[in-house]
Amino acid sequence: MTPWLVAVVVGVLVAGLQYGLRGYSAAAWLRAAAVALIVALLLDAPLGRAKRRPPLVALDASASWQRGGETAWRQALDSARALRPDSVLLFGDSVRVSRDVPAAESRPTDAASRVAPAVERAAAAGRSLVVVTDGALDDPASLAELPPGSRVVAVPGAAGRDAALSAFALPRAAVAGDTLEAQVTVVSGAAGAGASELALVVGDAVAARLSVEALPPYTERAVKLRGPIQAADGPALVRAVLRSAGDVEPRNDTLVTVVEVTRAAGAVFASTLPDPDARDALAVLRGALAVPARAYWRVTPEQWRVDGSLAPIAEAEVRRALREAPVAVLHGDTAALGAPRTATMGALALLVPAVAEEGEWYATAAPPSPLGAALSGLPWDSLPPVQVGVAPRGDWVALEARLGRSGEPRAMLTGVESPRRVVVMTASGLWRWRFRGGASADAYTAVWGAMFDWLLAGRREAKPASLDASLVRAGEVLRWRRGATTDSSLRVVIQPRTPSDGAPSADTVTLRFAGEDDVAQSPPLAAGLYDVTMPGGRTVLAVNPSSEWVPRASPTASRTVPGTPAAEQAPGIRRAGWAYLAVVLALCAEWILRRRRGLR
Repeated sequence: MTPWLVAVVVGVLVAGLQYGLRGYSAAAWLRAAAVALIVALLLDAPLGRAKRRPPLVALDASASWQRGGETAWRQALDSARALRPDSVLLFGDSVRVSRDVPAAESRPTDAASRVAPAVERAAAAGRSLVVVTDGALDDPASLAELPPGSRVVAVPGAAGRDAALSAFALPRAAVAGDTLEAQVTVVSGAAGAGASELALVVGDAVAARLSVEALPPYTERAVKLRGPIQAADGPALVRAVLRSAGDVEPRNDTLVTVVEVTRAAGAVFASTLPDPDARDALAVLRGALAVPARAYWRVTPEQWRVDGSLAPIAEAEVRRALREAPVAVLHGDTAALGAPRTATMGALALLVPAVAEEGEWYATAAPPSPLGAALSGLPWDSLPPVQVGVAPRGDWVALEARLGRSGEPRAMLTGVESPRRVVVMTASGLWRWRFRGGASADAYTAVWGAMFDWLLAGRREAKPASLDASLVRAGEVLRWRRGATTDSSLRVVIQPRTPSDGAPSADTVTLRFAGEDDVAQSPPLAAGLYDVTMPGGRTVLAVNPSSEWVPRASPTASRTVPGTPAAEQAPGIRRAGWAYLAVVLALCAEWILRRRRGLR
């Protein structure tokens, strides 16, 4: 029953009981009206019918509209105006409310396309939502939460050919004269891309060139370039430059990163079994720790190759490099070059692949050790199985594994402090941790990073902090990894090389490392080159244009969410002041009529 029907029934029944069921008088009707209004106020009965509110309009304000021209942006503005919204939600790297649709001469500049906050606002308001976008959303899965009756209006962008660079991966550190290997990802837009040429530029010199064949629409292709790095000690700018005939958007054709160049290797890696474990461990050494490392692979029992160029090298040269290395890493048959502990006078890591045994071993604990702070928080339940051999006794055990998670513990990583630092890893198959991704991949980096970092302690002039990612884009929060400093806060001065009008010439950022957390964050920066100064070190920071300039492989299409939009609840009678006055007047009028009839 509706609140009003309940109120009327209760009012009539109360009046009937008071005055009798025969012949309702005016006083009885006044009593019925007063009681009905009182019950309606108690139930907050609605005044009028519920009406459907017009949908909210959310307009994508990201820079991707400018890719290939401004026609699509103007079409989007026209589509938003045609909806005649009472207000507009502009979304991108943030959500803000605008009273009107932006003017035609406006420029969308947001460095992200996050629609989730706009969807949450519509759901909280109980209104449907019309999303006007170019389809290049960072979180398209959020559209699954759109309220019933919502729509997505996707305005296609420029139809011209477009080849762009979406990723650029290479070591964070290198030795001058070595071969630098870079992996570059090329993507195409809605109309595909013509044949192009990709160049790897170190400083002002072209280190390598590669031809890339034409790509169909929305295709991604990863290619590798190798070239010598000839640069002075210090940070060197390395660019990946793409040139494609008929390309409509030149602003997504170049990516820049910084490589720390030194004349001497900080570590030497030699493997007789170049498996995924060896290559991924070397990637952590060069990447997360930014250590300039040389690596050698034994491809046959009589032949060694240099990592990167794959040039042949004599075994005697490998022995000499290991002997002179401040940190040496031997993987595979660690006795292939003689007694491993005599191969070098520096710190030593012995990585001994385990022989496959029946059953599965799982890392389950990190006993107290010099590596304990970095390994204590590993997600043990999320780590894939590995093979574990028998490790030699050491001063400490950093990692333990159990057969089927329930057997007796077996050491998989041990270490010795004196007379020099030596670690022995007897597990293989750790590449599965990195392959799974997420927390498991972070655990992989933590294990190798903690081990190498302990070996390198005191043997390198590490900066107090360094960027956690080699490729930085505008609009992305900067993540800094703690280096040589032990302080919980660090002041960093970031100065643009070409300051823009109205922008400060330099910005001072305080990085705060909470507890044992080795990562701190600082606000995003605009695209450009920056000189970074911190106590004990200087470097260069290259910020690339945001990912909004890169075509998305799966753009969001127009669609309508099935269902009927929720109706707005009509205002309740409690908000109407006349209702309270009407109750008082009805009761007063009833009292007057009763007095005239001689009733109390």
